[in-house]
Amino acid sequence: MITKQRTTYDPNWQTACAAMIQPAEKAVKMIRPGQRVFLGTGCAQPLELVRALVARAGELADIEIVHLLTLGEAPYAERELAEAFRVNSFFIAENVRGIIQEGLGDYTPIFLSDIPRLFSSGQLPLDAALIHVSPPDEEGYCSLGVSVDIVKSAAENAGFVIAQVNPRMPRTLGNSLLHVEDMDVLVPVDTPLLEVRPPEPTDATRKIAEYVAALVDDGATLELGIGRIPQAVLEFLKDKKDLGIHTEMFTDTLIDLIESGAVNGSRKSVDRHKIVASFAMGSRWMYDYIDNNPLFSFQPTEYVNDPYLISRQYKQTAINVALEVDLTGQVCADSLGTKFYSGLGGQVDFNRGAARSPGGKAVIALPSTAQDGTVSRIVPSLSPGAGVVTTRGDVHYVVTEYGVAYLHGKNVQERALALISIAHPKFRPELLHQAIEAKYIRYVRGEKDDLEIRMATEPPTLRTSMLLDDGTQVNFRPILPTDAPRMRDLFYALSQETIYYRFLTYMKRLPQKRVQDFVYVDHRNEVAIVGTVPEAHGEDIIAIGRYFLDPHTNRAEVAFTVRDEWQNRGIGTFMVRYLANVARRNGIAGFTAEVLPENKRMQAVLFKSGTKVSSHMSGNVVSFRMEFE
Repeated sequence: MITKQRTTYDPNWQTACAAMIQPAEKAVKMIRPGQRVFLGTGCAQPLELVRALVARAGELADIEIVHLLTLGEAPYAERELAEAFRVNSFFIAENVRGIIQEGLGDYTPIFLSDIPRLFSSGQLPLDAALIHVSPPDEEGYCSLGVSVDIVKSAAENAGFVIAQVNPRMPRTLGNSLLHVEDMDVLVPVDTPLLEVRPPEPTDATRKIAEYVAALVDDGATLELGIGRIPQAVLEFLKDKKDLGIHTEMFTDTLIDLIESGAVNGSRKSVDRHKIVASFAMGSRWMYDYIDNNPLFSFQPTEYVNDPYLISRQYKQTAINVALEVDLTGQVCADSLGTKFYSGLGGQVDFNRGAARSPGGKAVIALPSTAQDGTVSRIVPSLSPGAGVVTTRGDVHYVVTEYGVAYLHGKNVQERALALISIAHPKFRPELLHQAIEAKYIRYVRGEKDDLEIRMATEPPTLRTSMLLDDGTQVNFRPILPTDAPRMRDLFYALSQETIYYRFLTYMKRLPQKRVQDFVYVDHRNEVAIVGTVPEAHGEDIIAIGRYFLDPHTNRAEVAFTVRDEWQNRGIGTFMVRYLANVARRNGIAGFTAEVLPENKRMQAVLFKSGTKVSSHMSGNVVSFRMEFE
């Protein structure tokens, strides 16, 4: 149970600060033509001051309005006011997107961590800052409430500061306070804060969120970027333990996760037991929850988004979104072609910090399609004019509703195959064709039709796991095109005896064509699963099992291989039984297999398959027939 501190703002503050108090209309008269004016962020946009400033449009010219993401109305961002006000945004919200895309406003692409230095260095001097604060406490300190981010730096560096003072602004704790003596004018208001309700997740969003949540380890410290997907992830984390939070922003959904007991910050390396953020956007219920709540530490952007500080957190996991990703791993997150859409934000700050964190993970998530499924977001190359936010050298995990692609340290062919495998199935053949044409993918056959059919076929859900006697968990999943390097590793780890038993011949090398045959699977007529164990670099394949359907007999030939050091531990028996269950669900009548007489271990596995087994010698092999009951 969290014990919240007593609200401490001075009920008589207006008497104590009477000399500084002015109505909004008079306060904004301090602003003169040609000045640069900063506006407070997010749900703390000081709307009363904004409206009063816009009411003076006829008296003003060339006012540069500088801000980060703002919500609510933006009356200064109108075509007819373009002579009076020019928007310059570090992050484009819906309320200013139109004016910027028309070319009547500006977008400054910059990492969030760098913005405070623009102000403090004088590179972008601010004449005025219009901010939104809580009433001062008995010592004269006001809280910046739900938006500390770059507002604190702007207020500390602006020529003069006009503060909209609102008792409904929660008094957040941390490095979030400004003294009334550091402000020039106080404008009392008593109006509701802007509220944001998290959008309902779609089916695709929920699937992406599930995949992302599976990447989050117990004890991880989370950053959740702006967007529907990062917030949806929280729903799937309630069974995790000892999570920490170090993030730019959060919404109501974080409170639900806290109340579930999953978040306690006990394993954070920095700010242990504290939820660190720079701004929040949510409902009145959330604002009341964070008011004077010592669990929350609101900090300026230069602290929260410092990549070095982020890298010191234990298992920092950064979850951000993209608009499109090309087959080499370049991530566009701020524009649709030449049209600027959002901003760089803190994606790179957290991506780089998380990548260098002990056990950290950097995740980029996006739906596989846009425009009602007519456009793939996994693309051969970024749209003309699209900007790279996260470079191909910085990207680690990419997630869609079709799975997870891990790209870091992978060559271009591996990246392309991984990304095609998580694209929407209807776009995979064309993406594959374009990747081959671009020489991203080597393909030894002259024709691509068969490969395209296989890439277009979405694998069914074939995931399970088993526990070995020593507690090791072996995970089973469908084989993927991206498993080609791991299949080579598996082959060269096998003894010659195991190779001979599996392929009925001795083989010294695994040709490229054979690798392709292994990893490009048509899941209509054949099913292949791999058994994996986690390793520092991701996972190792220790076993593979598959069946091939003969549609004329409705029976499938089954085969499997287990690495020598993992044999005699029940893995082969588990795979055969699991494949038999899959085949039954697919309406297949039974299995066949051909085994060398001396391969007693495989024969024993087949007899333990849980099917009705018969066998006979056929030439120099033992032919097995397994009937499904």
